[in-house]
Amino acid sequence: MNPPRLDPALAAGNRKPLAGYVASHFKWQAEAGVATITLNRPERKNPLTFESYAELRDLFRALKHADDIHAVVIAGAGDNFCSGGDVHEIIGPLVRLTAPELLMFTRMTGDLVLAMRQCPQPLVAAVDGVCAGAGAIVAMASDLRLGTARAKVAFLFNRVGLAGCDMGACALLPRIIGQGRASELLYSGRSLGGEEGERWGFFNRLVDPAEVADQAQALARDIVAGPTFANGITKTMLHQEWAMTVEQAVESEAQAQALCMLTQDFRRAYEAFVARRKPVFEGD
Repeated sequence: MNPPRLDPALAAGNRKPLAGYVASHFKWQAEAGVATITLNRPERKNPLTFESYAELRDLFRALKHADDIHAVVIAGAGDNFCSGGDVHEIIGPLVRLTAPELLMFTRMTGDLVLAMRQCPQPLVAAVDGVCAGAGAIVAMASDLRLGTARAKVAFLFNRVGLAGCDMGACALLPRIIGQGRASELLYSGRSLGGEEGERWGFFNRLVDPAEVADQAQALARDIVAGPTFANGITKTMLHQEWAMTVEQAVESEAQAQALCMLTQDFRRAYEAFVARRKPVFEGD
């Protein structure tokens, strides 16, 4: 007896295209599986507002169900990445809020990081110039970071009387650059220059400022040319295995890899190897 077949529409669940998304608080472009988010307030060094925080959070949540976006580049307009929360539109109003209202805000900003980590698409941050506060967090929450020698990354929270434990910084940053170095940045609030950031492992590599956007796009296109379903599994496991024992991680990876072995991309790679040609992956 043949098993019942699931309706393709039901199998797709909530998956839907996002290439045609129209953003309200930043620029959004999508081409050939690569989406680009550009924070677009260059006259203020691209600060975030309540509205842009919320829209970014919702967009990254939606990316979890997108079937046409396979990598995302995050950049800033002009010569800077992001100066953090807008002093006049966020910091000023915050001092007038009650404790429950403040907790609603900090949970929303934390949800942005969770949405970035939980979407399956690899995220590439193209960091030039100022990358401070929440901007540094957005870069930190990305999977890959290209920087420039003139980049200045600063987790400024203690400079404004706040703790360094903002939006997951005390969990994520030590895993990128180490506990001691993360402690120095979070206690001091000092800027991490581009060359130092590359030495410390915050940046994957440095490029010329005139090329950082193009290099980030090229890196994203390389990712999209790979097996995108398997890349999503890799991102998921990189995130989930932080809280696993080695035994749990090995078993989880065994299950994940067995799932990837059922994909057509795995078959395509084998057939291409036999035919001595480069595989062309299609993400299924």
